[in-house]
Amino acid sequence: MFTASPYGWVSQYLFGFFFSYGVYLPFWALWFESQGVSAAHIGTLIGLGFAARCLANVFLTPRIHKVEHLVPALRWFALATLIFGTLYFVAGGDFWLLAVITVLFNITMGPMMPLPDSMANYYAKHQLLDYGSTRVWGSIAFIVGSTAVGYLAANWGHQWILFSCLGGLAANFILSLRTPNPAPKTEGEFLTRPRPKLLALLREWSIVKFLLLEALIQGSHAAYYSIGSIYWKQAGYSEETIGYLWSLGVLMEVMLFAFSRRWFAHVPVKTLFTIAALAVAVRWGLAAMTTALLPLIVIQMLHSLTYALAHLAGMKYIQMGSEHRMVAMQALYNAIALGGSVALLTIFSGWAFEEWGGQVFWVMAAMGVAALFIRLDLPRSQLDESSMIKSEPSAQNLR
Repeated sequence: MFTASPYGWVSQYLFGFFFSYGVYLPFWALWFESQGVSAAHIGTLIGLGFAARCLANVFLTPRIHKVEHLVPALRWFALATLIFGTLYFVAGGDFWLLAVITVLFNITMGPMMPLPDSMANYYAKHQLLDYGSTRVWGSIAFIVGSTAVGYLAANWGHQWILFSCLGGLAANFILSLRTPNPAPKTEGEFLTRPRPKLLALLREWSIVKFLLLEALIQGSHAAYYSIGSIYWKQAGYSEETIGYLWSLGVLMEVMLFAFSRRWFAHVPVKTLFTIAALAVAVRWGLAAMTTALLPLIVIQMLHSLTYALAHLAGMKYIQMGSEHRMVAMQALYNAIALGGSVALLTIFSGWAFEEWGGQVFWVMAAMGVAALFIRLDLPRSQLDESSMIKSEPSAQNLR
């Protein structure tokens, strides 16, 4: 009862967290709107959330560089996020109070995204689980959260957005109290190695190019995350329909993760990124041109390529490196590609939406085009790692 297999622990933690994130990402802007916050201020608040997660993943996540520290850290972050989330009940429509709570909430939420991935990567390298079939449970939870809350918000009011998010976080914390068996453990030469320095990693041009590539692809989702639901609501769609559209996107993500080993095990990482970049240009170009239902369905189906395939490619790239650097690389990926780039573009999107409306999506489409011109290389320092020597065939997938 109080222990779980690696697959069970990680997948169930991801389920609890991403249920809440499936409420937060699609519907937090609508909850802010229900509190009387303007579109420009909503963009700022959502952007502050991404920025706070970025800072947390720069300054907090890398300090947890030994794998045996992952489980205790995830428990504390789950509890703190739940506590800070309850403060939204007293915020009302006060922008500055909402801003403070949003920063606190997202600082503790930030590490809850890369650290489970680091656990999954650790166990995957030891052949105790498959990353794709484990991560898929987070995507399934996102669908459950966004679909359920779309229905609840449409029929019972926007207060259910907050109730449901906090309920998922409470379940997430309870599930985290179990112990994975076997527990993650640092072994061999990594016991005495110092914590990897992020600045040292950022001096490697190959890593900078990897982060820039991911920042362009993942950052292109900023307008979708911040004003997508508002845009569709203005086009005449109900919260329930908006929830279904979000769920459709993540359903496509689920399918990609579920069949990732069968479909992409031998596909070069560079090819995966090229497909994702092309999908970005097509997806957001369509979003800029129309809000008709059939094109929206196509737009959401492309989420499997613009987000999930790029994320899968990033995890494959990180797994190729040393176990000692895994958490640091994961932190940089989440801080820059999933945090900083999205934060800046989210703030921009809130302003641009008020000025240009749906035409803001052309900027997102252009980012996919720019990503096509970045050539991905293997980090030079990783070539000397013993783990790379053992997985030389995988390294060739970049060529």
